[in-house]
Amino acid sequence: MIDLAFDKMGGLIPTIVQDHASGDVLMLAYMNAEAFQATLATGEATFFSRSRQELWIKGKTSGHVQRVKSVHIDCDQDAILVRVEQVGGAACHTGYRSCFYRRVEEQKLIIDDDPVFDPKEVYKK
Repeated sequence: MIDLAFDKMGGLIPTIVQDHASGDVLMLAYMNAEAFQATLATGEATFFSRSRQELWIKGKTSGHVQRVKSVHIDCDQDAILVRVEQVGGAACHTGYRSCFYRRVEEQKLIIDDDPVFDPKEVYKK
């Protein structure tokens, strides 16, 4: 059993998701012990949704799943890096490839990318 420091942040560990081929940072999410074990067991990135208070398999609704290529733990065992193959081209629920599609320039947010999909179509909300 891998002993991670889930107790430091109330049972959650911040998890960086990175594209294994390009090195692009796709998103930041959180894992609890159950999500971590599910990720290792299934090979699909699984997180804990803080808003819904439940496990969340990335791409279960949209089809934009993340196939795990490797999992890395930092020196303090309180941060996780998951390198993935991003299926469908987009990691962000807003339709962008990365959740980090905006940059700060002169005190403003500038959109740095084009959306891959329309979230209204994918999520039917």
